[in-house]
Amino acid sequence: MSETTVQMTDRGVITLPKKLRDAYRLRGGDHLTLLDLGGTFVLSPRPSRIDTLADQVTEQWTADGQSLETMLQALREERERRGK
Repeated sequence: MSETTVQMTDRGVITLPKKLRDAYRLRGGDHLTLLDLGGTFVLSPRPSRIDTLADQVTEQWTADGQSLETMLQALREERERRGK
């Protein structure tokens, strides 16, 4: 793992070093995924799969007759059961 310092312009533009652009074959107009992990930023040349996975979970829950509310209720009940 390496560390590189970059500077952001007043307009929020960050230039990736040429070495990284070349290594990952990045070109102008390419889309990158930026994750904010509580103040630690992760920039990835791959699209994020988080939304896709969340949609798949939602579809499965719906097919099973579940919802976020029923899943949270089941979690609360399990916590109470284990706490006693």
